[in-house]
Amino acid sequence: MNDKSKRDRYLAVDFGLKRIGIAITDDLKLMAFPRKYIENTEGVFEEIIKTVIDEDVSRIIIGHPLNFKSEATHSTVSVIEFGKKLEEICTKKKLRVEIIFFDERFTSTLAQHYINKSGLSKKKKRDKGIVDSESARIILEDYLKKQNFHNQ
Repeated sequence: MNDKSKRDRYLAVDFGLKRIGIAITDDLKLMAFPRKYIENTEGVFEEIIKTVIDEDVSRIIIGHPLNFKSEATHSTVSVIEFGKKLEEICTKKKLRVEIIFFDERFTSTLAQHYINKSGLSKKKKRDKGIVDSESARIILEDYLKKQNFHNQ
């Protein structure tokens, strides 16, 4: 992992064919904060790698889409391919980053619910990129809760 003098944060990714929502932990890995989504274009991996380096990320949690029966969905293959490519790039750049796939069921629905209850304007509430980043925040918070539960 990263040198102890570094922050050692976690980054969550909510993969989408058009946009990728991201969220990052605080230094203590107690809270998750949504970040501006990334357009899923040619430069998507470079933007994620820049975030990994700038924020001293040691672990990337990628939302893993499953259905109600815990089976793969039509999106699962794309997400796994994305994760493998990201891992390959991190390895080539000699970044010590662990990549983990984590169940993302219901995150988009929860994200939309939280956004609807927020004080955001109607226009902002319809911004799908905000939903994607909020989904990444929920994935990361769920992951942190599971980690804390298992560490007790």
